[in-house]
Amino acid sequence: MSRVVVVGAGFGGLSVAARLAAQGHRVDVFEQGPEVGGKLGWFSRDGFSFDTGPSLLTLPAVQRDLFLKTGDPVESVLDVVQLDPVAHYRFADGTELDLPGGGLPQVARALDDALGAGTGAQWTAFQRRAAQIWDVAREPFLESALEGPRTLLRLARDTRGLRTVAPWSSLRGVGRRYLQDPRLRTLLDRYATYSGSDPGRAPAALATVPFVEQAFGAWYVRGGLHLLAQAVADRARERGARITTEAPVVRVLEEGGRAAGVRLADGTRVRADVVVSAVDAARLYGDLLPRPRSRPPRRLRSSSGFVLLLALDGRTPGLRHHTVLFPDDYDAEFADLAAGRPVADPTVYVSAPDDPALRPSESTEAWFVLVNAPVHDPDRGTDWRSGDLVARHTDVVLDALARRGLDVRSRLRWAEVRTPADLEERTGSDGGAIYGTASNGARSAFLRPANRSPVPGLFLVGGSSHPGGGLPLVGLSARIVTDLVGPA
Repeated sequence: MSRVVVVGAGFGGLSVAARLAAQGHRVDVFEQGPEVGGKLGWFSRDGFSFDTGPSLLTLPAVQRDLFLKTGDPVESVLDVVQLDPVAHYRFADGTELDLPGGGLPQVARALDDALGAGTGAQWTAFQRRAAQIWDVAREPFLESALEGPRTLLRLARDTRGLRTVAPWSSLRGVGRRYLQDPRLRTLLDRYATYSGSDPGRAPAALATVPFVEQAFGAWYVRGGLHLLAQAVADRARERGARITTEAPVVRVLEEGGRAAGVRLADGTRVRADVVVSAVDAARLYGDLLPRPRSRPPRRLRSSSGFVLLLALDGRTPGLRHHTVLFPDDYDAEFADLAAGRPVADPTVYVSAPDDPALRPSESTEAWFVLVNAPVHDPDRGTDWRSGDLVARHTDVVLDALARRGLDVRSRLRWAEVRTPADLEERTGSDGGAIYGTASNGARSAFLRPANRSPVPGLFLVGGSSHPGGGLPLVGLSARIVTDLVGPA
């Protein structure tokens, strides 16, 4: 039996803890905060409750595999329901679209009905290409540990696969080959932001994001997605893992050139054969190792988010689980983000599940409102703690909602604001970068920190490491690390 220490109890840390404990390892998890979950956060006040992180599950097979490999199926502990529609979109010209959750043929029909005949065929042609990319890239890039030049060499030898993935093309570039309708291009651009990236720079491989959502469905956990983190923590404990909160790790210990445990803030040294870091890779390499390695380049950090948690009186007719309201000039949003400044006219995303667990009464609503935002960077970009910036940007978001048909000021009981600086403080993510490293450029997958660190016995899991951010990829990173560590 090996002793494993996991640093951080976000979803990645909890998932790898449950998997390794189920394989017979003795696992200790140390979390700096008062509760588990990391970015799968939760906020409650006056009977209003909000998921403050992810609001849906995609690629549900990853979660099903986690629970089956560690015990009873996920359905035995969580009420997981499929969303239909997945989201309501409002484009700059006023066109509205309910994107169904029943599969690709239903999506094509909905596009024809909302955007005009032929748009469904355009999107279907694009999704066929995305499916091909998924088939080629899934195993080497998402389900396996990257092996540096060897992975590149293996892909280079497969010339057909190389042409399919088209690493020299951007997501926007490959989309333009199939999508003539500008609203379809706007819809595709939106999926780049799922990894905090710019569609004009993100690789064509990100075409798999809309494919996965629409081919395998989008799902919600009744009571809030934070219950997923609680369920994985419970599963880890059932398998014998110990989870300690309010126990910050300040150093990864090394002996004989390999990881040997951790030191806690109170001075306690915990010996281990294996250390798994589930904290931001920049923090691990910059702060926690005895000989700090270089941080990932600042220019590669993903975008962050500016969040309003709105407690509202009354009900909104026809409100969907997710609503996306596009601006007049979507390119201007990405230009603002690239320049490191708050977006002047942002896309507004509203998550408002029709879930009684989230509201005090049937005559109220709890809205999670998110706009893309630059990271907290007082030296080179935006200082989210400066002056009245938070108040001004709150008005920007509420004004954008009003212009696009959802004026809620007269219904507002209160608003809780979360900035990139708050996210950095709460989760330790570099500048509040939601996804760690942005997926910008053909080499982005190889610039993301690998799951096996240069220090023997030290591994990385979570959104800032391979294969990336978002619940499905974080879950896959836990599976990869489990395989690298091996059975006890």
